Amino acid sequence: MINKLKKIPKFLKETNEELKKITWTKKEDLVQSAIVVVVLLIFFTTYIFIIDLGLSKLIRIFFG
Repeated sequence: MINKLKKIPKFLKETNEELKKITWTKKEDLVQSAIVVVVLLIFFTTYIFIIDLGLSKLIRIFFG
């Protein structure tokens, strides 16, 4: 147990060193990517809704 506790500071130091190596995304890039995701989500949701509506009407005409 004591041996494991002695390893904690070394682990934290190495973790901190690794985090410094990361190239973090700029805020502008992150916002731009989020906007693209939201726009595509709206587009595909609308597309699927229209297709579903059309197929529902065709099925009602065919079986109604």
